[in-house]
Amino acid sequence: MLSLSVLAAGAARAEPVTVVAFGDSLTAGYGLPTDDGFVPQLQAWLTGHAAEVTVINAGVSGDTTAGGLARIDWTLTPEVDAMILTLGGNDLLRGLQPEDARANLDAILDRTDERGIPVLIVPMSAPGNYGPDYKAAFDAIYPDLAAEHGALLAPPFLQPILSLDDRAQAMAEYVQTDGLHPNAQGVALIVEALGPEVLSLLERVE
Repeated sequence: MLSLSVLAAGAARAEPVTVVAFGDSLTAGYGLPTDDGFVPQLQAWLTGHAAEVTVINAGVSGDTTAGGLARIDWTLTPEVDAMILTLGGNDLLRGLQPEDARANLDAILDRTDERGIPVLIVPMSAPGNYGPDYKAAFDAIYPDLAAEHGALLAPPFLQPILSLDDRAQAMAEYVQTDGLHPNAQGVALIVEALGPEVLSLLERVE
């Protein structure tokens, strides 16, 4: 009986983990062929690193943190084991108040806490054109909420591109002509940076 129990437990652990990538156009793969988007490239990276995982694309182009909050309950279906949270970019584009984005993200994380779903938060970094106070308030949202909810915190989504020495060359090589969304090569850089963070997320799945 003990041997059978051990074998059954091992079989249960071998089942693939389901991770939902919850975000906006950056997650959805805006402007890219299907296979070149963030989720397909992340799925391929994880599979290449022997992770038994299925990544679901729950990115909605144009979504703000408020839009994410409006759809979080029906996104967290019973099969979801973990979540990658990447929202806030459209709040920045619209100049929405940091306190509103904080409240929305906090409420989203309340929902994942209620369901015992581990989360990897991938921040957005505010530009400087709204002033230093706005940037400080917005950028603080993500580490603050990660600490409050016990979530993992990754580097900002676009950091692998924006941290390159030659900003103009980086934009030309890794960003689409809209100046906002990474191209396929840019997504590959992002996935290389975030892949290990997602592996750490998978370790939190019970």
